[in-house]
This record gives sequence, structure tokens and C-alpha cells, in this order.
Amino acid sequence: MNADTPAPTQAPLLLAPAEGLVRHRDMPISLRSRFITWLLKLFLRPMLARMIRGSDESIARIQLRLMRMRCPNTHGQSLEYTVVGALPGHVVGDLRDTGKPVILWLHGGAFFLPAAPTAHLEMATDLCAQLDAHCFMPDYRLAPRNRFPAALDDCERAYRALLDLGFAPERIVLGGDSAGGNLALGVLQRIRKNGWPMPACVLPVSPATELGRIHAPPSRPRKMRIDPILPIAALQRVDEMYAGDWDASDPELSPIFADCRGFPPMYLIASDAEVLLDDTVFFARRAKAHGVDVRCDVWPVLPHAFPLFGTLYREVRLARADMVAFMRERLGRA
Repeated sequence: MNADTPAPTQAPLLLAPAEGLVRHRDMPISLRSRFITWLLKLFLRPMLARMIRGSDESIARIQLRLMRMRCPNTHGQSLEYTVVGALPGHVVGDLRDTGKPVILWLHGGAFFLPAAPTAHLEMATDLCAQLDAHCFMPDYRLAPRNRFPAALDDCERAYRALLDLGFAPERIVLGGDSAGGNLALGVLQRIRKNGWPMPACVLPVSPATELGRIHAPPSRPRKMRIDPILPIAALQRVDEMYAGDWDASDPELSPIFADCRGFPPMYLIASDAEVLLDDTVFFARRAKAHGVDVRCDVWPVLPHAFPLFGTLYREVRLARADMVAFMRERLGRA
């Protein structure tokens, strides 16, 4: 075990049953959306596998190419890349206005890709427009040049920066997709460790919660042939690039093993077609067993982290409306 990894102190935990915790969104998915999903499986999944297996230089080129792209629709919101505290990132709105809520969104991208303007930034501006909120999306350090815990350290600094700007914790929403969902759950552990106040709520979308095993949880082998986006076998290299020799049982790296006591209300979202389905469900069960107020929605057919793809899927409007309703409810209670 890594010397920095704390020894387990809590009693063995029996996970809460998934039945009654997970809500399956039994709704029709249009033929158009099913066709788009088939196209993603045909073209995007092999492309991602090639990207993951590429050299460090080819990954750097991809990072640069993504940062050249522009957000196709800012939904009437101001959007800029700037420095907040000691951390650069994308800002929606004006963080000097601390009277509004603020979303701290941690982008996904397998720990080695920057925020995608056509996905992450489009979604962030849409959520801010609906919620009348600001957003900070930190440009945390990326693998393979920067390994764990560099990205988590940056995301911890991002939360501290919002507090230092004057945002009340009960006006902060923490969220993240895929790798960003992993980081959001790590940030919660850092917040508790530091004795800082928790945010109003957390929204992990398709979070990766187990980085020590490529073959488990069970949805990984069971969904590997049907997942439209994620090439699960190739993702083994992501674990190597990001985690290196770090002990993957560290709950800050694999939140599926985290002590969730004291965490704020959570809304988790996943698809029944993705290999990371059980990463989401198992974590939701663990959080529930620790007394956290948890809601977990599983959608049919759509791909991993589908709320990002508002330009592709009409169904995403409903998913984002659910996310905004949850945020508004929790901010209202605070």
C-alpha cells in the first residue's frame, strides 16, 4: 500500500440494495437517436481506442486540437478562459457576482483530454442559462504528463477558490462527468479532510469509480460489446497513464471504496448501455449505506455521459431538465 494511503478504519460495510434506489427511466428513445448511437459505436469507439493507445506526442496534438475548437452554442451566456485564484479554466458568467449560484463542473475525458467545447462547454452554458447561475470549469492538469493526484489537487484548489471569492457553500453545486465524476467524488473527500463546508449538492454523471480493475464491476465485461463509446480494454492504458503505480484501493483514486459519511445530496446519472453502469450504481449503493441522500437515474440506449451530447440527442433536454430541477431544489432548501 502507498505510504500516503490511510489505513481503513471503518467497520465492514454492507451495500444497500440497488432495488428501490435506482430509477430506470422507462421512456422511448427515438429511431434518430438509436441511429446516432449506432454511428458512434461504428466510428467514435474505434477512434477513441486509437487515441488512447497513441504516443504521448499524438495525445498532445489531440489536446491542442480540442482547445482550438469553439462552443457551438453558448445559450446567451458569456464564456471565457481565464485564471481563477491560481487555476486556469473556463468561466460562464461573472464570478464577481457571488449572489448567484455557481456550478463547479469537472470535465471528463479519461483524465487526458481537456474540456470539449462542443460537449462540456455547451452543456455548462445551457445549465447556467436554465439555473441563472455561473460556472467554473477548471482546466486541471492532464495525463500522461501529470499523474494522480495532480488533477485532484487542482480540483480541490478550484473549490477553495470559489469559497475565497465569497460564494457561500450552500450556493455551490459540484458536478462532473466520467473522469470528472471521479474527481468530484475525490474533491468531496478532500473537503471533509480539510474541514471545509460541503457544497449544496453533487451531480456525478457516469463517474468512473473503480480504477484498480479493468474487468470489474460486472457491467464492464457484460456491456463491453454494446457500449457505443467506451473501448473498455483500451482504458487499461488510461489507468496506467493517470494512476501509475499509485495504490488503486486509495478511495481518492477509486471512490467506490470511499467513506461517504457527511456527503451532501447526490444525483447520479448513467446509461444502461455503458460499461461504467455499475461504477455508478455500486457507488450510489455505497453512499446510500452511509446515510447520504442519493438519487440514481439509469437511462436506456443512450451512450456514456449522454447529457453532454445536447447537439446530438433530443432526449438530452429531458435529462438536463432533471439536473436543473435537482439543483434548483437543493439550492432552494439551502
